[in-house]
Amino acid sequence: MKKWILSILMIAPLALFAQETVGTETPDFWNDPFNHPMFPLYMITALVFVVFLLVMVVAIYIIKILNLFVRKAAEEKAAREGKVYAQQPGWGERFWQRVNASVPVTEEKTIELEHNYDGIRELDNHLPPWWKWLFYGTIAWGIVYLIVYHVSDSLPLSIQEYENQVTAAEESRLKFLASQPVAVINENTLAYSADTEILTKGKKVFITNNCQSCHRADGGGNVVGPNLTDAYWIHGGSVKEVFVTIKNGVVEKGMPAWGKVMSPKDVRDVTFYIMSLQGTNPPAPRAAQGDIVKPEVPKAIADSIKTTALLN
Repeated sequence: MKKWILSILMIAPLALFAQETVGTETPDFWNDPFNHPMFPLYMITALVFVVFLLVMVVAIYIIKILNLFVRKAAEEKAAREGKVYAQQPGWGERFWQRVNASVPVTEEKTIELEHNYDGIRELDNHLPPWWKWLFYGTIAWGIVYLIVYHVSDSLPLSIQEYENQVTAAEESRLKFLASQPVAVINENTLAYSADTEILTKGKKVFITNNCQSCHRADGGGNVVGPNLTDAYWIHGGSVKEVFVTIKNGVVEKGMPAWGKVMSPKDVRDVTFYIMSLQGTNPPAPRAAQGDIVKPEVPKAIADSIKTTALLN
């Protein structure tokens, strides 16, 4: 048994070293536990924990058996001497009585008060020592907390921690955006293009940003949002006007300014997708609203990303 454990202890570091030299990427433990570099260590830790539990269980049973032998010997001794055997409380019971400052039932007469109502006696029991020390500990912790957080300002309060995390997250966001290529879109020169990739992305944006909750998934409109498939428009039906409406929103009518949460490219994509819904005639559309707008002639080749100005 000892040789087997020693072999595992000797092999584990070698396995760790060998796996570290094979590649630089560490596999995820849950996806590939056997090839994870920490697998031998985890196995050894689990083995030690199981052995510890087994030793504890065996120790508890041995103590119980020893206590049984001791009690039998005390009973036999008391019988030889003609005495009545009185079992003494074990160390666990004595410890429990000490931490709780409890009085044994046989000694309750010493703490009995004069109050007696229908045979119900009142005992002069005190609070357990562990409860008192816990209470004293909370007082001490309160003093330390007051000094550390409010007097010396050694550590930040919860609101300050939140603000620090928000600031750090914003810095990380700006760094990420700075490292990404920016798609420049000029709404003044924007021209519709029935590009399949753009329309697919626009449909995804339309669905994931809850546009369908007001305009329906097919664009037919409902009680809140107008119909996007007919030739009638409330705020203009040109590509530029639709783009501006989506970007700036119509707050008084409940439409948020999506340009604050969506990139110009996403606004462009969802604009083209909405324009592609013209004439699709979904079932039970909402009644026409606004003014009729002559549809624009789609341009087959139009790439507004390559423009040079970005209007915020």
